[in-house]
Amino acid sequence: MKIVSVRAVPYAIPFSRPLHFASGFIDLADNVLVQVTTDDGVVGVAEAPPRPYTYGETQVSIVGVIEKLFAPAVEGLTLLDREEVRARLGRTVGNPTAKAAIDMAMWDAWGKTVGQPVHELLGGYADRLRVSHMLGFEAPEIVADQAIELRETLGITSYKIKVGRQPIDLDVAVCRAVRTAVGDDAEIYIDGNRGWTAPQAAEAVRQLEGVGLSRVEELCRADDVMGRRWLVSQCPVPFVADESAPTPADVTRELMAGAATGVSIKTARTGFSDSLRVAHLAEGLGVETVIGNQIDGQVGTACSLAFGASQAWTARNSAELSNYLDMSDDLLADPLTIIDGAMHVLPGPGLGIEIDPDKLSKYRTDV
Repeated sequence: MKIVSVRAVPYAIPFSRPLHFASGFIDLADNVLVQVTTDDGVVGVAEAPPRPYTYGETQVSIVGVIEKLFAPAVEGLTLLDREEVRARLGRTVGNPTAKAAIDMAMWDAWGKTVGQPVHELLGGYADRLRVSHMLGFEAPEIVADQAIELRETLGITSYKIKVGRQPIDLDVAVCRAVRTAVGDDAEIYIDGNRGWTAPQAAEAVRQLEGVGLSRVEELCRADDVMGRRWLVSQCPVPFVADESAPTPADVTRELMAGAATGVSIKTARTGFSDSLRVAHLAEGLGVETVIGNQIDGQVGTACSLAFGASQAWTARNSAELSNYLDMSDDLLADPLTIIDGAMHVLPGPGLGIEIDPDKLSKYRTDV
């Protein structure tokens, strides 16, 4: 199980439906496929999606830090040396998705080596997750139609609505339109991507009282320390930390300071090893968790699915697993499926996925 190589393969797949939100937009999945190969010939894979407007990582920086720093630090260790790998990569500040992808590729390779699904190795709690879909900036009627289409074609009844525009009336109108379209039984929650001030966010939440939000996420700036505490103190639903809490230490700080009452776990950001730390911390403190989406492709979505379904605490809520639907294509030989609003865990060893070599050859950008 000794690691003999760590490779970073950049690729680019256009989105058929670009996603716009308060901190940016995405119309191209310029991601990085990370491959960890062992001396037994096993290849573990994961995906690193750069989000420069949030974490400062780009496709070029992810490939560079893996090739120049992280691969030499990891090669020669074994798949079971996860804590040593974490310590070595932790010497470099930042680069969360590059670190997370290496961690998850190691777990995938371990599962393939022992013939067990990663989902089972992590905990194996549930066999499926309810799916939530993110809806981006559009006119109210367009967003409402998208929600109806997702319900009618895939059975999805949980929706994260991107907000944070100014004036706030734009987003309030969207939320009301979606609620009217999908009825009272659907779940609706909002994500501001730090687009509003704390007073604007408080006013938006007040106007949305009748919509029936299940939670809100990152409505104001992550560094507005007093504003966030003030906002959370009067928020009637869970206030989820996302970009403000990218590490277990950040999660502890935000929760203990009263700046959040819930946590978004993104495996693209914390891998499996640190996601376990966050989930256990949240369970110990009794705060809600949601499996978030870093606008992952299907490789990253398979990682989120494996982790989210493995823990009782993370399997309780709907998980953001479906935004790969907005991409024009993907790398998997067998695409993921959503049936009756849920995604079932994959039964094969490791992550249970296989990269289509022809698709990788078509979309990679380093050749």
